[in-house]
Amino acid sequence: MTNLYRTAIEELARVADNIDDRAVDEACRRIAEARHVSVYAGGREGLQVKGFAMRLFHLGRSVSVVGDMTTPALGPGDVFFVVCGPGEISTAVALVGVAKAAGAEVVVVTAQPLGRVPGMADYVLTVPAQTMADDQGAAATSVLPMGSLFEGALFVLFEVMVLKLKTRLGVTPEAMRANHTNME
Repeated sequence: MTNLYRTAIEELARVADNIDDRAVDEACRRIAEARHVSVYAGGREGLQVKGFAMRLFHLGRSVSVVGDMTTPALGPGDVFFVVCGPGEISTAVALVGVAKAAGAEVVVVTAQPLGRVPGMADYVLTVPAQTMADDQGAAATSVLPMGSLFEGALFVLFEVMVLKLKTRLGVTPEAMRANHTNME
C-alpha cells in the first residue's frame, strides 16, 4: 500500500519546486510597500489567506480580511490580495472590480493564470497545482481531492512569504510575538 502521507508531501514538493521565487519576491515587495493590504479568497482558500493575514498583522502590517466588519475602504496605495485558484469565481470578479475602481493595486495568486480574475490583476503569482478547475478525468493528477493540493501549497507559500517579508521589513521574532493576541 502506498504511503498517502509521503505521496501528499511529494506532490506538494513538486508544486513548490515549480513556483517562481522571483515572482514571490515581487509579490512580497508589493505587500511590503502597501499602505494597507486587504485579502480575499473563497472556501478553503479563504482559510489559508486568513492565516496569511494573521501573520501579516504579526509583522506589523495594516491588514484586513474582506467580509470582516472592520475592513476599511481601499484606495490608492493599498493592495487587494486575492487568491483564486481556479481563475474565476464570481465574488472575486466583483471585488476585484471594486478595488480597481477605487485605485487599489490587485495581486492575484492562482493556479490558472489565464483565468478571468488573473486577467484583471496588476500582478499575478502562479502556484502550479491542481484545483477544482482541473480535478476530474485526465486532468486530475493529485491523490488529494478537489483543490486540496493548491490549498496545501498556499500554506507553504504563505509561510515562505512571511519569512521573506520578515527579513525585508526587519521584523524580529520578538516583535512578531508582541503583536500576537492575548485574547485566546
